[in-house]
Amino acid sequence: MRNDIKVENVKVGEGVGFQRIRRITGYLVGTLDRFNDAKRSEVEDRVKHSLKK
Repeated sequence: MRNDIKVENVKVGEGVGFQRIRRITGYLVGTLDRFNDAKRSEVEDRVKHSLKK
């Protein structure tokens, strides 16, 4: 058995930034800045679901 091996407890993906991608009426979008008023209204009217922990 080797005692010189150092084991680090690192989570996969830790420290990696990401951008939220949503599917809205067939489009994959990260931001809504290119949506017209009708599409923005549609997004605001959607039912928001929350994750229970």
